[in-house]
Amino acid sequence: QVQLVESGGGLVQAGGSLRLSCAASGRTFTDYTMGWFRQAPGKEREFVAAISWTGGSTRYAESVKGRFTISRDNAKNTVYLQMNSLKPEDTAIYYCAARRGRIIYTDTYDYWGQGTQVTVSS
Repeated sequence: QVQLVESGGGLVQAGGSLRLSCAASGRTFTDYTMGWFRQAPGKEREFVAAISWTGGSTRYAESVKGRFTISRDNAKNTVYLQMNSLKPEDTAIYYCAARRGRIIYTDTYDYWGQGTQVTVSS
């Protein structure tokens, strides 16, 4: 089992920045590819970004490319999502997820956090 706890969400004005963190515990962190997903009200959960266990490979949704950066600190068992130039359409609950194996864009990850709310006001 892997336990994931997100933090760092909040209310920010459009154009602002937030950094989300996801602390992992329970298994060897470096065994896992880590991902961020989000779900806006009335919409399905969607892929945002993912990072390989080494941190050497990253992937982003087109809607966040150039604005969001995913990173990980394996010594701290933590993955981050730096979000810049935020837009009202980025408003959602953001979830951290973990899976063994390569980066994938679907939400078939093995472990999930409880989510953290991000609200971007216009």
